[in-house]
Amino acid sequence: MNRKLLPSLLILGLSAPVLASDDWGDDSWGEEESASPQWHGFVETAVGGRVQDDPALPDEDLTLADLRAQLEYADYLGDSRYSIKADLYADGVEHGLHGELREALIDMSLSDNVDLRLGQQVLTWGTGDLLFINDMFPKDWVSYFAGRDDQYLKAPSASAKLSYYHDRANLDLVWTPVFTSDLFIDGERFSYFNAMAGQQTSMHLIPDQPDKGLDNGELALRLHGQTDGTEWALYGYRGYWKQPNAMSTGGQVYFSRLNTVGASVRGNFGGGIANAELGWYDGEDSDGSNPRLPNDQLRVLLGFERELIPKLTASAQYYLEWTQDHAALAANDGNSPYRPDEKRHLWTLRLTYRAMQDNLILSWFNYWSPSDQDMFMRPSMTYRVDDSTAVVVGANLFSGEQAHTFFGQFEDASSVYARVRYSF
Repeated sequence: MNRKLLPSLLILGLSAPVLASDDWGDDSWGEEESASPQWHGFVETAVGGRVQDDPALPDEDLTLADLRAQLEYADYLGDSRYSIKADLYADGVEHGLHGELREALIDMSLSDNVDLRLGQQVLTWGTGDLLFINDMFPKDWVSYFAGRDDQYLKAPSASAKLSYYHDRANLDLVWTPVFTSDLFIDGERFSYFNAMAGQQTSMHLIPDQPDKGLDNGELALRLHGQTDGTEWALYGYRGYWKQPNAMSTGGQVYFSRLNTVGASVRGNFGGGIANAELGWYDGEDSDGSNPRLPNDQLRVLLGFERELIPKLTASAQYYLEWTQDHAALAANDGNSPYRPDEKRHLWTLRLTYRAMQDNLILSWFNYWSPSDQDMFMRPSMTYRVDDSTAVVVGANLFSGEQAHTFFGQFEDASSVYARVRYSF
């Protein structure tokens, strides 16, 4: 048995996957804000369906059927700013009315160079474009695969963020008292490959959660700054793998402990913008001898973005996931046919074309793994009808040579979708 024998790990083992991760906006408080109360929101309808049947979910053709409303309010309480952002949506796939509190926070200035943000918030770090190495904050992979807006890939957490600013470098410290996992593929909307059974399954995956004591919270640290126009950062994290990837001797899947350290740089290069990021993942199994636990890993990302011609921008990334102690894993996994390669390679390509005064945006994003021989393609078109109304159509298309590889297992989840949003 090994980490690919655990169905949950196959759900999303990217150290991470229409924006670089630091562009999601968790650092916006330092910008100038209006002193008057602000209301924003939108209503949206979205529908998506499979392009082929999924034998593990024979009665479910839809992947997306949302009627959603979001309302956001922000104001000041003295010198402190607070904001609330909440979603209410009817889900025609899971058949229910759901609410999500995406933001409920207060920003306070403790001194001239120390800020504190408390509450429910969306956080993000790192330099990757839909690839995350040092970003250990929760993701919603169900929404991502279903065709919801990319903002919903980032899930909120109840955290405290302390920021210290200095001329040479800035320091961010994030404490999440209660561990917040990813919203992973659990068999309800999308099936996954169960390596224990050797087949695709929609069996609902319910892992054990860490105890809610303070010792089991998450702590993330980032030291970052800019030198001669180049952004740099150092990272650290203490907590758990964000998806269940370990199995007890009794066969129960759970979240194993994880510590990470990493670094990144981003700056101008060759007429475009280049970035590099790496991270060391140190788990519970230090020598690779326990196939019920994930091996340590080194993860590396290289990226480059450039405008090819006016209105057409291209970016490419190379990602390496290097499993440590691979020989020990091979000696202890019972000659598993699902053993991961020692080195998993992944490439991404993004093409973005803007026309009609940016009212029409054509986008292509592609993941391709030559080692796993699988692929994930995400074409989309966005048309802004007017200042309030936008229409998006797109597709999430998976393919793979083998059913147990990361993207290959989701081939029957391939879908097309459309969304119409009215903002106010």
